[in-house]
Amino acid sequence: MSFHKLFRFCRKIIDFNAFQCRLSRKLSTKEVQEDGFIQCPERVFSGIQPTGVPHLGNYVGAISNWVKLQEEGNSMMVSIVDLHSITVQQDPAELRENIQTMAACLLACGIDSDKTILFQQSTVPQHAELCWILSCLCTLPRLEHLPQWKDKSKRVSDPKVGLFTYPILQAADILLYKSTLVPVGEDQITHLELARDLARSFNRKYGLIFPRCSQLLGDVAKIRSLKDPSSKMSKSDPNPMSRIDLSDSPDEICDKIGKAVTDSLSKDITYDLDLRPGVANLIDLHSSLTGQSVEEIVKYVQNQGMNKKTYKDYLASVVNDKVQPMNAEMNRLLSDRGHLNSVLKNGQDKASSIAVNTMSDVMSLVGFR
Repeated sequence: MSFHKLFRFCRKIIDFNAFQCRLSRKLSTKEVQEDGFIQCPERVFSGIQPTGVPHLGNYVGAISNWVKLQEEGNSMMVSIVDLHSITVQQDPAELRENIQTMAACLLACGIDSDKTILFQQSTVPQHAELCWILSCLCTLPRLEHLPQWKDKSKRVSDPKVGLFTYPILQAADILLYKSTLVPVGEDQITHLELARDLARSFNRKYGLIFPRCSQLLGDVAKIRSLKDPSSKMSKSDPNPMSRIDLSDSPDEICDKIGKAVTDSLSKDITYDLDLRPGVANLIDLHSSLTGQSVEEIVKYVQNQGMNKKTYKDYLASVVNDKVQPMNAEMNRLLSDRGHLNSVLKNGQDKASSIAVNTMSDVMSLVGFR
């Protein structure tokens, strides 16, 4: 075969392969357009407000899951969402300190800044830019129907616009990094649905840019208040005895667990969410920290002949074994503010490099560029 014939033969093969690639791209684009989203590499995004030291409910329900996802090799981003925190009034000096405390706490709990992008939300201005653009796609009735707005607006005499629109900022947080998985509690699912709706609306109106963001529900039982087992453990609860903060001393933890609400039905330890919610809450907390099943814990406690008081003493030692090393590491990190600032600056740089690229495309599609 002559050189020219060989060249023409190879050219036909190349052209045919190129045609197949173009056809494949058209088919995949059609599939994406029908769904309303693009395909993106998997990325996990989550955020936490700097409104005080996290408690054990925050740790077992969120932070420990982030650490697990990080160690499984997921592409992780964790944001200290200080923009969200000012939906209620904050003292500026206290807020600055809480941001540092939250950074130290997350690192002490196992977040590795070499594996996870840990950053402060307000240092990446593209969050607010995208929030405004998404706000122009969202209707008032859509926000008014969100259960969190109905609940929170009743608690204050003059609810602010920020409290009304913060779910759009949440959507911007997620979409700015083209996140595909978002660890959330059941109370935040409606907000994630809003993020999906806004992503789809933008994609249809301006052009395909955002992927589908899906919720990632943890398998950890909800940790409830030590003083009111019908409510979840919360930083906003005015009674500090209702929660175990990760900064609590050993004596404070023993005192809080010792005074936790149980019942007068029996001195023995049994698990019954309906009849014995206080005891069940302590067992759920125990299970969440150790990885033991409820059945294993109950069997062990009964075999040891523990009553409610001796079980509370035992549980306090289990909690202290988990909390005190994190507490010590958090205090060590807080004594080195230069290191904390360096971690947050490094996270800011990494987050900004993604955010700038996303917003460049958004601005172009909208017509600003």
